[in-house]
Amino acid sequence: MYTADISLSTTLTGHQNPIFALANGLDASSIFSAGNDKGVVEWDLRTGKFKRILCAVPSSVYALELLKDRGLLLIGMRNGELWVVDVEKQRLLHKLKTERGAVFAVRALMEKGELIGIGEEGVAYVWSLDSFDLLYRFRVSHTTVRTVQPFPGANQVVFGDKDGVIHVYDVDDFKALYKKKIHSLPVTALSVSETYIYSGGRDAQFYQLTQSDLSVVRTMTPHMFTVYGILPHPVHPVFATVSRDKSIKIWDTVSLGLMKNISADRGYDTHRLSINTAIWNGDQFLTAGDDKVIKVWDVVIQDI
Repeated sequence: MYTADISLSTTLTGHQNPIFALANGLDASSIFSAGNDKGVVEWDLRTGKFKRILCAVPSSVYALELLKDRGLLLIGMRNGELWVVDVEKQRLLHKLKTERGAVFAVRALMEKGELIGIGEEGVAYVWSLDSFDLLYRFRVSHTTVRTVQPFPGANQVVFGDKDGVIHVYDVDDFKALYKKKIHSLPVTALSVSETYIYSGGRDAQFYQLTQSDLSVVRTMTPHMFTVYGILPHPVHPVFATVSRDKSIKIWDTVSLGLMKNISADRGYDTHRLSINTAIWNGDQFLTAGDDKVIKVWDVVIQDI
């Protein structure tokens, strides 16, 4: 059994518009953020201050993904572009483009040396991580897809669409394996483990599903409104969820029992508007959203 103690370390201010994406930096002392501002920002967590604008962008940013081993940051935007930026040299290396619509989700398939992006048009694009040539293009859904997650080992990948349907594909040839309508409203968050798929939606529901056939193992209502993130702790068997209801919750992975409710009602200095995105950075949990700030939380998980 585990306990969770949480305290606010600092609040990062400087964004002028809502924040939609966070990504870890090349080391534990920095992170990246982006949203409706026309730039991707790097922050110094040691000082709690703005470090630099990594790059200016022509459109709102919905997705960030760091390729740490390669020193690259992937930036998915509303205008359908996916940029590849060298972090240390602060240089734009490639501008990748979808046919139409925003790029809402980006993930690296490191075992295959590939990059997958998907968004508003429901079509997945797969590029080489070496040449950045387009390798595959396939339709996952006839509606918007906002989230994608590779399975551990990267043998399969799961997508969630606007109709509440979850789609599972084989990574070798990107063949559709199975799909199932799970949520009554759009799928807005996905997470995977060695055994299960976890999904959250605009219907405020959370589902634990089997990987083999998407059978429902357990379901719960973790928040009052949309679930925007399901984030496993990097070490301990706990996970966090964030929501449009402005709260953060910490859960026991085994029992799905609630360990901590971080909300204004509980006396925390948390967000005043929707929490749109979050990341773990070691034992720190970072959240950001419509109130234009990033909250850095110190989290202590103990086995009792």
